Amino acid sequence: MAAGLRGYAAILRTRYATRLLVGTLVGRLPNATAAIAIVLFIRAEGGTYSLAGGLAAVYGVATAVGQPLLGRLVDLHGQPRVQLPAAVFSALGMAAFAFTGPDALAAAYVAVAVAGVATPPLEGGLRALWPSVLGKEEEVHTAYAMDAVAQEVMFTVGPLLVTACVSLWSAQAALLVVNVIGVLGALSVVVSEPSRAWRSAPREAHWLGALRSPGLLALLGAFLFVGTALGSITVAGVAYADEHGGDAVYGWMMAALGLGALIGGAVYGARQWSGAPEKRLRVLVALLALGYVPLLLTPGAVGMVALTGLAGVFLAPALACAFIVVDRHAPKGTVTEAFSWLVTTFTVGASVGTAAGGPAVEWGGIGWGFAVPGLAGGAALLVLLATGRVLAATGDGEVVAGSSENDRTEAVEPGFSTGHQA
Repeated sequence: MAAGLRGYAAILRTRYATRLLVGTLVGRLPNATAAIAIVLFIRAEGGTYSLAGGLAAVYGVATAVGQPLLGRLVDLHGQPRVQLPAAVFSALGMAAFAFTGPDALAAAYVAVAVAGVATPPLEGGLRALWPSVLGKEEEVHTAYAMDAVAQEVMFTVGPLLVTACVSLWSAQAALLVVNVIGVLGALSVVVSEPSRAWRSAPREAHWLGALRSPGLLALLGAFLFVGTALGSITVAGVAYADEHGGDAVYGWMMAALGLGALIGGAVYGARQWSGAPEKRLRVLVALLALGYVPLLLTPGAVGMVALTGLAGVFLAPALACAFIVVDRHAPKGTVTEAFSWLVTTFTVGASVGTAAGGPAVEWGGIGWGFAVPGLAGGAALLVLLATGRVLAATGDGEVVAGSSENDRTEAVEPGFSTGHQA
């Protein structure tokens, strides 16, 4: 474990690594806090929860649509030309929403849609940069784990920052401040030398882009269900908390879920793993699915918080391993787009889980609500098992880090000719 911690420290001491990690996290702050910021703003303006939920849903769908499209543009034109303008447009969209408010309803929906579609694909961009910044494959894998852990910190600190801004100033100010901070984070990334120098590998033009990789499609299918599991827990958690202590219990449950993921990711990234990551991913997803099963016991509040923490332990390791698999299966020249598709799929899955969790609780009670994540986790495992041959097709050998094109993905692209145009 000590050696693993030294590995984290060595990565953070590498030139540009800390700047890129922190800049990316700060740049993603508007996206991480959008849902709570929109809800708090609409409520402060006298709007209903239904309106707030509708606007947040529009933002989420728009983000899911925009990420792979912008990711493809990054692969084609480089990071600075896409990431910074997207961050500015996204911030302007949210600023328009902050000044429009719920009075001009159509304008409000358009503004949040613009903010969502223009959300820069900083997450995929960072993972595309790691090979050129670190060079060694084992360091890149550790960086993926560190990235997954850092996300848990961001999703914990971000809402606290929003609520602090609301308390000190107003909900409108919170929207504006968070998005200005996000633009500054994106600016910090795109003006760095690695971001300016990065170029994607030459790609075969095709309208499917990264989605022409069968292995990537298999992975996305599995992580649609992983996202479903996570989304359903949030709804079932609210229903449980309503009967066992209210909002405080729900807050502790969600904090425990994040803490479990943080600990699991830190431990996972602290050691080097041998063997094909595709096989390891199946084990991690199986453990993730099993971790959801004890939630069906619905014990008292203290026990439930502990079980929720246990349920989160294998989330970050599964994500970190998935990043490696994405990198190995993305067709040449589509690495940013491929990572952005993972973000989109996970987001859509979480929305599906949220939608499924409500009826499950209403029809079958809290126990059925917590059955959804277990079933979704099992479905994710089944997808990985059913597509084992597809995933193994480009996963037999280790990938060589740090190619001259800063793109380590060499996925086979059978059946597609250069006549297909993007």
